Amino acid sequence: MILRLLPVLAALLLLVGCGRSTADLETWVAEVRARPAPPLDPLPALRSFPTFEYRADTLRDPFSPPQNTRDAAGPRPDPNRRKEALEAFPLDAMRMVGTIGTGSATVALVLAPDRVTHRIRVGNFLGQNDGRVVRVAPDRVELVELVSDGGGGWFERQATLSLEDI
Repeated sequence: MILRLLPVLAALLLLVGCGRSTADLETWVAEVRARPAPPLDPLPALRSFPTFEYRADTLRDPFSPPQNTRDAAGPRPDPNRRKEALEAFPLDAMRMVGTIGTGSATVALVLAPDRVTHRIRVGNFLGQNDGRVVRVAPDRVELVELVSDGGGGWFERQATLSLEDI
């Protein structure tokens, strides 16, 4: 019997607690609203930027190919030269795995990405930038590549394929 009355008494106590006056809360809200608002920060000054007048009549059209004003005597790839097997692969995809011979008869062994080992001598070409072998050393193959400068001309760049520890 007492257990049945206990939930009823708890509910009555909760209802009595909820009936409290909120006058103190209302006075606090009224006091806060009566306070003057803090001053606002001034707006930042707008910076003025120098004006720029775009005049495209003196510039090259960016969608047309560049005019070739280079000297024809500079380095150029030979379009009639027959491509060698290792020119189909990028230079960084190949690995030098060793050498055979000594002195000027040294031949480098280069492993291509298709897992075929090729013999490379001075004068052979490899890589996709017309790389011509200029020296075969016991630990590296030195090349001279022809790279386009983007303006219709070409320049030579040194490259090396080094022997790696396997």
